[in-house]
Amino acid sequence: MIKRITYVFVVCSLILVSCEDYYDTKNNPVTYGDTYLNIGISTDKAVYKPGETVHFTLREKPADNLKVRYSHLGKVLKEENLPGAAWTWTTPSEDFKGYLVDIYETGGNSEKIVQSIAVDVSSDWTKFPRYGFLSSYGNLSQEQIEKNIEALNRYHINGIQFYDWMHDHHRPLAGTVENPLASWPDLIGRTNYLSTVKGYIDAAHERGMKAMFYNLAFGVLDNAASDGVKEEWYIFRDANHSEKDNHPLNPPFRSSIYLTNPGNPEWQAYLSARNKDIYSVFGFDGYHIDQLGNRGTVYDYNGNRVKLDETYAPFIASMKQADPGKRLVMNAVSQYGQNHIAKTDVDFLYTEVWDESKTFEQLAQVILDNNAYSENRKQTVLAAYMDYARSNSTGYVNAPGVLLANAVIFSFGGAHLELGEHYLANEYFPNSNLQMKSELRQDLIRYYDFQVAYQNLLRDGGTFASFEVRPADEKIRIEKWPASQGAVAVVGKRFTNRDVIHLLNFSDVNSMEWRDTNGTRKEPSTIVAAEIEITGNSPVKNVWFASPDVNGGVSGTLEFTQAGNKIMLTLPSLKYWDMIVLEY
Repeated sequence: MIKRITYVFVVCSLILVSCEDYYDTKNNPVTYGDTYLNIGISTDKAVYKPGETVHFTLREKPADNLKVRYSHLGKVLKEENLPGAAWTWTTPSEDFKGYLVDIYETGGNSEKIVQSIAVDVSSDWTKFPRYGFLSSYGNLSQEQIEKNIEALNRYHINGIQFYDWMHDHHRPLAGTVENPLASWPDLIGRTNYLSTVKGYIDAAHERGMKAMFYNLAFGVLDNAASDGVKEEWYIFRDANHSEKDNHPLNPPFRSSIYLTNPGNPEWQAYLSARNKDIYSVFGFDGYHIDQLGNRGTVYDYNGNRVKLDETYAPFIASMKQADPGKRLVMNAVSQYGQNHIAKTDVDFLYTEVWDESKTFEQLAQVILDNNAYSENRKQTVLAAYMDYARSNSTGYVNAPGVLLANAVIFSFGGAHLELGEHYLANEYFPNSNLQMKSELRQDLIRYYDFQVAYQNLLRDGGTFASFEVRPADEKIRIEKWPASQGAVAVVGKRFTNRDVIHLLNFSDVNSMEWRDTNGTRKEPSTIVAAEIEITGNSPVKNVWFASPDVNGGVSGTLEFTQAGNKIMLTLPSLKYWDMIVLEY
């Protein structure tokens, strides 16, 4: 079966006709009702294996006339009466697929979309990584631990970075394998608890998530000598080994961080042994490797210049050899060393984005560069801190900035590290000054649902291509990517039997810098019923539309006319991001 909602726009009367009305294939009106945000739907896991059973739960008792549909890229796979507030669905046998499940209400000749949720069926989480974080490991109850993991589960987070969970960087396990300490101070002196770290790992695993422990590739504290770290392992700012390179930290931090040489085999062996201690006590699934960017000119103990970016590949190889069954990811700060990292055994690419990539164009280019660096086009996760200038004061995350940045990141096939026990707006992950309002939480749920439901178009092959999309009226100004202030940008991918065209709305933006560092981006005006012309491959058999901003991402067919390779259609609406799919 093909798409079940046909979007037909008519001239809207201020009194009688709502512009929120759409139509299904029988020309029955379909509305995006107020109940959508109130019912609430969840699944028991963030990701499923092929053929595994999904357990759905509605927060409230549903009405008697609700139905549920299961679809893949707009094609309905199954449709049935909603069994109740809890029910199950057995996933198809195909691996690495995204699905959308939507609930709708029937009444008279109309349908109302009530709720939707995505389902990821993937045997390996790194195929479509959606990375979250944890940053606080105080004496938490099991109830609080499960509540935090449950929240991440609703966003389909399938991998978690455990930031600053450890004791000393050079000896992350506090105590011994035989007798690990029940608690220990982290770098800033907060007390971390063994029970909390273990509780989080277990809770994540129950939801199908993976747990990655954080540590630097080359960090030691000022007490490292007593644990066997040798002077010959450090890197220095001079050729006479008189000044160790370091990241200075003041109290309440317990120590500055001093840097060793990641390419030194003895240091690699030392750290691998420490990692084995970690794996012996905790059920971590892998190692999230951090770095500190370009350190300028540095030297080893013997006065040889160290090309730090070239040391990461042998370091990663050593970590993989020591623990071949564990996953590896390495942060490329401002892309430093990424061209080398991408060719190693890391499972996906991770970039912490700083001011070298300020604009939306530069942000997207990071993803494109990563695609080019890795032979098998490894996925990209961006640590891109929104509202950064405001993060040292309390307040709320500015929703329009977050949604537009995510629209760009997701449409280019990337993922955004931003969700943990709080929203992430600062490189020190425990910083929780900026909170999300409930409306942004709901919006982000829809964006993450959209990313999962359509992951096979967003993150699974295809070739980026340039598409001719022109306005047929004055409601909209359209330009090809890169984005221009005051216009809608067109980004597209070409597949064997379809074209995927993304429209990103920069019509009302006050800046083309993605970070929205002061939280000043305004909510855009919605463009409604704009006529557009697309140059496609002839003949087009079907055109459909989906948006995280409309109907919870549920897709619908678009009526169109075609003359040669020119396709004319009415764009239902555009707020931040629309996706149009041409099928041949």
